[in-house]
Amino acid sequence: MNPAQWLVRTALLAPQAPALFKGARLEADYAEFLNRVAGLAGGLRAQYGVSKGDRVAVFMSNCTEYLEALYAIWFIGAVAVPINAKLHAKEAAWIISDAQAELAFVSSNIGPGLQEVAPACLKNLLDVHGLRFAQLRLHRRHPAPEVIGAEELLWLFYTSGTTGRPKGVMITAGNITAMALAYFSDVDEVQAQDAILYAAPMSHGAGIYNFMHVIKGARHVVPESQGFDAEEILQLAPAIGHISMFAAPTMVKRLVAQARASGSRGEGIKTITYAGGPMYVADIIEAVEVLGDKFVQVYGQGECPMGITALRREFVSDRSHDNWKARLGSVGVAQSPVLVRIADAAGATLSFGEIGEILVSGSIVMRGYWQNPQATAKTIRDGWLWTGDMGAMDADGFVTLHDRSKDMIISGGSNIYPREVEEVLLEHEAVAEVAVVGRPEADWGEVVVAFVVPVAGQEVSGAELDAHCIAHIARFKRPKDYRFVAELPKNNYGKILKTKLRDMLENGEGDE
Repeated sequence: MNPAQWLVRTALLAPQAPALFKGARLEADYAEFLNRVAGLAGGLRAQYGVSKGDRVAVFMSNCTEYLEALYAIWFIGAVAVPINAKLHAKEAAWIISDAQAELAFVSSNIGPGLQEVAPACLKNLLDVHGLRFAQLRLHRRHPAPEVIGAEELLWLFYTSGTTGRPKGVMITAGNITAMALAYFSDVDEVQAQDAILYAAPMSHGAGIYNFMHVIKGARHVVPESQGFDAEEILQLAPAIGHISMFAAPTMVKRLVAQARASGSRGEGIKTITYAGGPMYVADIIEAVEVLGDKFVQVYGQGECPMGITALRREFVSDRSHDNWKARLGSVGVAQSPVLVRIADAAGATLSFGEIGEILVSGSIVMRGYWQNPQATAKTIRDGWLWTGDMGAMDADGFVTLHDRSKDMIISGGSNIYPREVEEVLLEHEAVAEVAVVGRPEADWGEVVVAFVVPVAGQEVSGAELDAHCIAHIARFKRPKDYRFVAELPKNNYGKILKTKLRDMLENGEGDE
């Protein structure tokens, strides 16, 4: 299924339905949205020779033109290669070269930087805020979306590459269709009156949730800031109404802090889908207390986009079930199109409660890595995606993440999962953020080190935190070293970079 066909259907059924917004300002209804896309598609084919299967890069800050570019690419059966706008131009150039994209859509703030380092394969840059793009919209329309089969490539997503060069994840039309339909059945409902707010990068989780809202003829809103600003969101939401948004846990924390400071209850916000890492239990409890019954959680990877498990709002908000807190600390249950199991290193399924690697099989799992059969064979074995995440499943099917397999600490022969220690430390009133890593040690193999960001205006000592840990977890799990820092290193998506923390340890950074 070509997602451009969803746009055509919605535009025919509800041509005057509001579609694209910049802040609170309407830019286009669905009829105009389709006209722009079909014109762009005709121009891409006629003037730039883009054909079915060609890769087209999208290196842009958040804007409504982002959606126009994506749907024009799909309209002619080409493959979108979204690149995070926060990457360096040289990093974007490497991705474009690897994908062998001959054309890139860019926004005016980052296009010139890419032009300076453009790879040999890149023949054309189209600035979506420039005259050529505006004229291309007016080109003779491509007659209809090209037919795309379920196994054909639609979206080439490059992993963050924190441990080396990023890999291109091949996401097919079938993957996208399964993910979109699973959202309706397992995550949240969408109505025509709803709106999706793109505050997180549209190259990733926020952008990939456009499909459900196009299908239902809902509104698409890009804030004036083109990114995440907690104060702006809380002011914009009541004006727009019925807003849904994707947010990383760090964004949720900032939104909750701003809401508490301003006395807001998140009026106008319908749903906040948090992903990119599970929320700490203390944080999501506070979020529900401040903003109410608005939260759902999704667990996925680029290799299985937004589609492994889900924790629906009734589980996030429930405080009556005997096991509510454990469920709240989980990432939910398997989504409908996939099977999820916990396995040992040999691939044997483990019993309930045992910790192993999370394996996934089903119609949302990627086709493989772009031009990398070795990595594909290592990651997909006998039809199962090996996620690299360690977790356990309870008897009711709720999956709890423990850590990435590479982050697990082995000290004195015992396995220690950093997340368990982090959860305990975050219960201390003086701790704002924390991340736990292992440090090599001759006698024990590794020892636990905690990097702690204190709450502003408060002081806390390692001795106090040590006493707190001893009161809540086994002694062998408690940190042997506390490093107090002003902030934790994070990547462009808000994930804590534990590789950077290990580097800091090697360089002796942070107070002991």
